[in-house]
Amino acid sequence: MEIKILGTGCPKCKTLEQVTGEIVSELGIEAEIVKEEDIMKIMEYGIMHTPALVINENVVLSGRVPSRGDLEDLLIQNQ
Repeated sequence: MEIKILGTGCPKCKTLEQVTGEIVSELGIEAEIVKEEDIMKIMEYGIMHTPALVINENVVLSGRVPSRGDLEDLLIQNQ
C-alpha cells in the first residue's frame, strides 16, 4: 500500500502524517508513507484544501484531519 500525505507543512498536515504512521504500525499494515510538500505535485491531485490523504493514488480525504477511528476505517477499507 502506498500512502501519501499531501500538505505544505502546516500543523494539521504534520498531525495527519504522525497519526497515520501510528495507526499503520498498530494495525500491522504494510505501507510506504510519503509526505508530499511540493505544491505543484499537490495540485496534480485536484484538491483545494490540505491536508489530504492519498491511498494507492486515490484521494480519500482532503481539507481536514479525521478522527482516529475514521482514519483507521479509511486505511482498512483501502488496503
